[in-house]
Amino acid sequence: MIEDHTLLAESLEIALSRDGYDVRRLSLPEIGGSLATLKSAALRINARIVLLDLDLGRFGDATPLISPLARAGANVVVVTASDERGRWGECARAGARKVISKSRPMQEILSVVRRLAQGLTVMPPEELESLLEAWRRERMLTEDMRRRLEMLTAREKQVLGHLLEGHTVRDIARSSVVSEATVRTQVKSILSKLEVSSQLAAVGMARHARWQPPG
Repeated sequence: MIEDHTLLAESLEIALSRDGYDVRRLSLPEIGGSLATLKSAALRINARIVLLDLDLGRFGDATPLISPLARAGANVVVVTASDERGRWGECARAGARKVISKSRPMQEILSVVRRLAQGLTVMPPEELESLLEAWRRERMLTEDMRRRLEMLTAREKQVLGHLLEGHTVRDIARSSVVSEATVRTQVKSILSKLEVSSQLAAVGMARHARWQPPG
């Protein structure tokens, strides 16, 4: 089990242990470590079934863990608070056997584990295809966002990076030693190229596309 929410992890561990499963919870260090070290530790356990939280706090998005675990023979079940179907589809494409919302009853998670332990199917073909279609739509949207973001000049990317960090136009002007009017002109150009109407929307697009400012 790879889960950073202690209450849920302990509850699942107790419930699965009562069902007779040998449960091992991967410890997430408070200091140090990386997603790569988590992957190595998880592969060493050689688990038959892995319950994986999709968002692992400071370790970030756990999607890159799915494919290596699946290739190693693990049945990966993603348990997530995210309701983004595109992300669910990305998990399914990477090899997850099932994606379950944390809002679902615990018995549903336990039922999936039991079925996997018995070698049974846990995701009908129509559900898999629906998730993959959501992933394809999301990928097209993200690629379009990244195309627009790449249209920005080097300076505009710097300004957008400041906006991502929560800086105001006045903050950016002071740190760049330029006038506020100059920064407003740069922001206006950013909004035009991204085809959005507000700084908030521009920041939202950058985050959605997982865009990182240069340097």
